[in-house]
Amino acid sequence: MATTIKNKTLSGVGNLIKLLPTGTVFTFQFLNPVLTNNGHCTTINKYLTSILIALCGLSCIFSSFTDSYEDEEGSTRYIIATPKGIWPSPEQSSSVDVSKYKLRVGDFVHAAFAAVVFSVVALLDDNTVQCLYPEFETNEKMLMMVVPPVIGTVSGSVFMLFPNTRHGIGYPPSSQSQGDTK
Repeated sequence: MATTIKNKTLSGVGNLIKLLPTGTVFTFQFLNPVLTNNGHCTTINKYLTSILIALCGLSCIFSSFTDSYEDEEGSTRYIIATPKGIWPSPEQSSSVDVSKYKLRVGDFVHAAFAAVVFSVVALLDDNTVQCLYPEFETNEKMLMMVVPPVIGTVSGSVFMLFPNTRHGIGYPPSSQSQGDTK
């Protein structure tokens, strides 16, 4: 019993780590200080920061619908999950079972929580707060300290209920990761 709870907890933490694409978060962390002028914004900085947050948020959502697999030749193929299977479709002679890559409810749950978690990371970043809503930092300091752990806990719990089975861009293809864990 204790082992099962421990495994589910560690799996939930692992899914939380996989939730946000590291490239997207790195891009945000790299560009945000530049676009916010280290929190000292003009009007153009506010627009550029808002565009960056929106594009990175969309990237997090999009990545929830990507997957990868290894074809017969050993090449990694990156795909987008669709209601009927995958896009781009593999060749007719391929032995890939496209039905296991169909969209599932969990994909939409992951996309929604990816957006929420990224929003918390982005909107509570010091430079973003100082740029977009500087009065918030002084008036709502306690809220800024409480929201991230609460969102992290809720997200971790949701990912225990809806474990991520996608292996999107930047993660090992399905056949490799399934073979290593079994």
